Amino acid sequence: MFAVIRTGGKQYRVAENDRITVEKLVGEPGSTVTLSDVLMIGGTEAQPLIAGPELGKAAVFAEVVSQTRSDKILVFKKKRRKNYRRLKGHRQELTVLRIDGISPSGKAPAPKADAEAVAPAEPAVETAATPAETETAATEASATETATTDSKE
Repeated sequence: MFAVIRTGGKQYRVAENDRITVEKLVGEPGSTVTLSDVLMIGGTEAQPLIAGPELGKAAVFAEVVSQTRSDKILVFKKKRRKNYRRLKGHRQELTVLRIDGISPSGKAPAPKADAEAVAPAEPAVETAATPAETETAATEASATETATTDSKE
């Protein structure tokens, strides 16, 4: 399934798990952004949805991967024989998005389970104590036992 969305005055054709770079959107990396200006949804067995009331509810959900800036663009103005020269630079602020889901009904996709939660936890490996560590632990245990018996008397 794919969708055509509009953001930042430009149109993008997106599918699930695509990464796109758009003009700056508000959001911290890791947060979810809803893009509700959907122009078309297609790629299913049915006819593609183009305009109309069906797309009024449609939404594309994306995760903010990072906030970045584009390469510098130099703007140079000059008028010959007038000693007029101006040099300015510009770097556009950008947001990198990863598309999580496309929904014709506008419902958010189910949250995906984290890889850490799915992976089984590794068993804790106990290291064998050295004889010196065992001896000091036994000495400390006997000292606390004698201290508690002295306080009870």
